[in-house]
Amino acid sequence: MIIGREKEIAILQGLLSSDESQFVAVYGRRRVGKTFLIREAFNYDFVFQHTGTYKATRKQQLSDFRQSLYDAGMGKCPMPNTWSDAFQLLWSFLKNLPADGKKKVIFIDELPWMDTPKSNFVRSLDHFWNAKATTRKDIVLVICGSATSWIIDNVIMNYGGLHNRLTCQIHLQPFTLRECRQYCESRNLGYKDRQILEAYMAMGGIPYYWSFLKKGQSVSQNFDRMFFQSGGELANEYDTLYASLFKKPGNHIAIITALAKKKKGLLREEILQASKLPDNTAFTKAIQELEQCGFIRKYTDIGKKSKYAICQLIDNYTIFYFDFIKENVNGDEHFWTSSAGTGIHYGWAGRAFERVCLQHISQIKEALGFSAVVSSAHSWYQKDIKDPYTGHTIQKGAQIDLLIDRNDDTINLCEMKYANAPYVITEEEDMRIRNRKETFIRESGTEKTVLVTTITTFGLAPGGYSDDIQCQLTMSDLFR
Repeated sequence: MIIGREKEIAILQGLLSSDESQFVAVYGRRRVGKTFLIREAFNYDFVFQHTGTYKATRKQQLSDFRQSLYDAGMGKCPMPNTWSDAFQLLWSFLKNLPADGKKKVIFIDELPWMDTPKSNFVRSLDHFWNAKATTRKDIVLVICGSATSWIIDNVIMNYGGLHNRLTCQIHLQPFTLRECRQYCESRNLGYKDRQILEAYMAMGGIPYYWSFLKKGQSVSQNFDRMFFQSGGELANEYDTLYASLFKKPGNHIAIITALAKKKKGLLREEILQASKLPDNTAFTKAIQELEQCGFIRKYTDIGKKSKYAICQLIDNYTIFYFDFIKENVNGDEHFWTSSAGTGIHYGWAGRAFERVCLQHISQIKEALGFSAVVSSAHSWYQKDIKDPYTGHTIQKGAQIDLLIDRNDDTINLCEMKYANAPYVITEEEDMRIRNRKETFIRESGTEKTVLVTTITTFGLAPGGYSDDIQCQLTMSDLFR
């Protein structure tokens, strides 16, 4: 049973009624459910399907492709020596299929793994599509891969023979909180929204991770088993996650490690300093690939140019890895349960909840009633101003993790707070909020109305300083 993905399924199934051959690329983060979506959308009905082999040589890739042709019913065929030979064999196979008027769906999964050094794979794929497939009206070629940056660089943004050849592309996004709730309900896990939220804070909306949750176990029991026990399904996920996506992941991991230490994120120069990587094209490419694959995001403070963009770690699982899994130096198989209620848990929860809010901006806009208004999301930071002679703080700075700048002359200044009960705004917290708002208005020079907006798990405790908050949302609003 497939959860959500209604729009994507409709797009894929619509290709079957087209009057022309179709070339579609489906890409997205590793484990997000691309293969399952394609198989379900086409009801597992492919005339040919093949999956690239991780870290295989060109010779092994070609041998595996030949085996897929055999499995599809081609029978004996010669061993291809090049990708040009391999795609010619595929074309011969297609020509011998009955002309029954049905679309012939070809599904090639993990396509980037097939592009080994000096293999001329992309050029051969280009020739197969342009010189062969487009001469017919009944071909649907579906390619897929987790190496998002490879798909973008070599297919979507290709400036050679594949330039503008895609007839359709789908960037598959992780599940939302609402879809994760539907998934839990479909498996009768029995979790309430609070437990689903906490699971999302650790795993994000990656269906593969959610598939390991066992019925009859609490989220805490599941986490101890999945992440911390020997042989746990996700105990070694970090070791393979980046290595499987990038051919040389050293730079990527160094950048991620640097960003994991800074909640706000880092400027390019700060990443270089923290990671000790050289400032070259390989560094720039690694930043770009991490952003394309959804592990980091770039944002700019309101009013600042893009060259001052800050890179911030946004991947839920990676944050969880650095805050918990990597910290389990003693190999405690119940590290998650034993950490409940401790400083490490509260510190992670606050940071992770903010990331979940950033991943649900559209739900926040809907809850606030301005979905139709053009807007953009930002963070904002102002350093303390110090006396150059004494070093004393003259003017206190402020950090705002989410500002929603709207075209209706309004800005929502969002305060995101994770708590186990209705959140209490103390006098001290009220002063901090007021300082953030006043500092932002003064330093940004905005003339827009600034509305303080809280996003909490269970709302604000009534009375006191909570009456001064203009807009209040709870975790329920994130499940829209």
